Amino acid sequence: MLKTDLQDLPVITFGQSQQVKIGDVVLAVGNPFGVGQSVTMGIVSALSRSRVGINTFEDFIQTDAAINPGNSGGALTDTSGNLIGINTAIYSRSGGSLGIGFAIPVHIAKQIMEQIVQTGGVTRGWLGVSMQDMTQELAESFGLEQPNGALIASVLKDGPADKAGIRAGDILIAISGKPLKNSSEMLNVVAALAPGETATVTVIRNKQEKSIPIKVGVRPKQK
Repeated sequence: MLKTDLQDLPVITFGQSQQVKIGDVVLAVGNPFGVGQSVTMGIVSALSRSRVGINTFEDFIQTDAAINPGNSGGALTDTSGNLIGINTAIYSRSGGSLGIGFAIPVHIAKQIMEQIVQTGGVTRGWLGVSMQDMTQELAESFGLEQPNGALIASVLKDGPADKAGIRAGDILIAISGKPLKNSSEMLNVVAALAPGETATVTVIRNKQEKSIPIKVGVRPKQK
């Protein structure tokens, strides 16, 4: 976090990144290659991009607006100038823009910012399970039509999930009513939960849906 005593600085308006749609026109602001402040235009190419390989928690807006070295930390805005993302990374073999750029949605950046201001750090929710994506083969072996959700591979003894009665072999399909497509989505949803609150997880066990309340724990610090 940065603090300044400068007065009457211009400020940007936070947009609604959760309402952004694929195809929306966006502008990327930055200082690419150090040539000076510039802006490029493109569209939202995809939403909720994960498995990019940048971080444990990934939920990026993908855009084809030209993002190059020097754009990171700059604003991704809508056509009205409202902030919807923070330019973060590009996929490139040459070091320059190939039309695949990633930005952190502003609602996620805002949550992290507020936590740092209030507590001095970021605290993430935790269930105490390891999981894997459901494949079509796994879904068929469990007698399911669609490979949605995440398969609980193991449960940490005395962790939040263990205390709530979640078992290895359960298929987690929703948290607090939000359907989950895969393990990456589950990781992001759980991380956003406030430790200490009670969330209701929906699992499939023996081909039956089961709702289980669970007290969210604090994700241990990575060593």
